Amino acid sequence: MNPKPIKPPALRPGDTVGVVAPAAAVEREHLERGVNALASMGFRVKVSERVLSRSGILAGDDRDRADELQACFADPEVKAVFGARGGYGCGRLLPMLDFAAIARTPKPFIGFSDATFLLTTLIDRCAMVSFHGPMVAMDFARGLTPRSFEHLRGLLSGEIREFELEAREVVHRGAHAAEGELTGGCLSVLVAMLGTPYAPDFRGKILFLEDTGERAYRIDRMLVQLRQAGVLEQVAGIAIGAIRPVDGSADEQRLIARFVAEQTESLGIPVLFGIEAGHGTENLTIPFGVRGRIDAGVRRLKIIEAAVS
Repeated sequence: MNPKPIKPPALRPGDTVGVVAPAAAVEREHLERGVNALASMGFRVKVSERVLSRSGILAGDDRDRADELQACFADPEVKAVFGARGGYGCGRLLPMLDFAAIARTPKPFIGFSDATFLLTTLIDRCAMVSFHGPMVAMDFARGLTPRSFEHLRGLLSGEIREFELEAREVVHRGAHAAEGELTGGCLSVLVAMLGTPYAPDFRGKILFLEDTGERAYRIDRMLVQLRQAGVLEQVAGIAIGAIRPVDGSADEQRLIARFVAEQTESLGIPVLFGIEAGHGTENLTIPFGVRGRIDAGVRRLKIIEAAVS
C-alpha cells in the first residue's frame, strides 16, 4: 500500500496562490473574473505566464503546460495551486512531470473534471493530499455559492477539520457504514486511466464518482468497465455526485440511477447518490487522500480528519 498522504500546510490570509492552465484553453474574461473572486478569499493571486496560451483546443503545448505546473509547485512564494479550468489535456502531462520534485514541496492542488488525472496521481506518486474542488475560470468565474466559497476557504485554512456532505439517496446500504481514504473524481477520466502506469490505487478506498454530459448508457458502460476491471470490488464504499443527464431528461436521470444500482448491487458495500460535489452542483470541495466514512443510515459522506497541517 502507498504511504499515508502528506497534508500540505494550511493557508493564511495574504498568502500567494498560483493559477495554472494544465488542460483546455482559457478565456481571458473568465480568467479575470475568477482571479478577482479568488482574491476576495483573502489571497494574493499569481497567474502563470502562459496561462492564456493556445495550441488548438489546449492552453499551449504539452511541454509548456507541464513546465508551468511544475514551476508553480517549485515556487516558494506560491502556497497553493489552482487549476484554471478542465476540459481536456491533463492526462497528456503525466509523463512529463517530476513527481519526486513535487513531493518535496507539498501544497494544495485544487481542481476537478479533467484535473482528476492530477488529483489521483498526486496522491499515488507524491503521497500528497489533493482537493477535488472549484476551478478559477469556471466555478469562480460563474460565482460560487456562499456555502461553497466558505467551505473551500475553511478547508484550506484548517478552520474546517471534519465535515459531512448529505446525499440525496441511499442506493445500497451494504454494511451501513464504511471507512477508508478518499479518492476518485470524474468517472470518464478514471476509466481512461485504467491500464496505464497512472491508474489510481483503489484498494480499501472510499470512491467518489461524478461526471456530466454523458448519456445513461455511457455511464453504465463506464461502470461496467470499472466492475470488470476489478475496481469496484476493491473499494470500501462509493459516494456519487449529482450526475446530471446530458439533456436534462427525467427519463435519462432515472436510467442513470438504475444503472448505478445495478452495477453496484452485488458489492455488499454502502453506495450513496446525489452529493453536491462536481459538475452541475455547488461543487463543495472534497479532499482526497484523507480518511472518510460513508454512513448509509443517515445518507452522509463524512470526512473525519483535517486536510491540511
